[in-house]
Amino acid sequence: MKLKGKAHKYGANVDTDAIIPARYLNVWEPAELAAHCMEDIDEEFLKRVKPGDIIVATTNFGCGSSREHAPIALKAAGVSCVIAQSFARIFFRNAINIGLPLLECTMADRIDARDELEVTLETGEIKNITKHRTYKSEPYPEFMLQLVSAGGLVDYTKKRIQSRGAK
Repeated sequence: MKLKGKAHKYGANVDTDAIIPARYLNVWEPAELAAHCMEDIDEEFLKRVKPGDIIVATTNFGCGSSREHAPIALKAAGVSCVIAQSFARIFFRNAINIGLPLLECTMADRIDARDELEVTLETGEIKNITKHRTYKSEPYPEFMLQLVSAGGLVDYTKKRIQSRGAK
C-alpha cells in the first residue's frame, strides 16, 4: 500500500486536544470533526491539507486523552498517515483501529513541512521525494495491512463476518 502526499510538520507532544479541541467532543460526525482539526495549533492547516497529505512530528504524537476523535479528525481531514519518532500508545491503537496508518521513524525530524513524501507500508520505506532521501520504519505486518486496507477494525470485522457467511 503506497501513500503519497505533502508533509505537514509539527514538534513534540502534540496532544489530542491540539488535534481536535475538547470543545468539539460532543460531535461524532467525521466531517464535522475534520472541520476543526488542528485549529488551535495551526489555523492554516485546513486551508493547506489535501487528501493524501501526511502529518510528520517528532516525539509523543497523540499524547493526552484516549479519545478516538483525534485520529478520526485527522483521517476525515484527508491525512493518509502520520509519521513520528514516537506515539502515545493509546493514540497508536486508536489510529490503527480506525484505519489511519502510523509509522515510527527515528529520522522524522529530517523531514520538513511541504516535503513531498511517498510511504510504502509493506516495506516501511519513507521516500522524501523533495530531498531525494529514504528513511526506514518498521514494515506493517500483514494483519495490520488488512486492518488499514479495510478502513479499520470495524470494517475489517464486518468483511470477515460476511466472508464467513458466504461459505
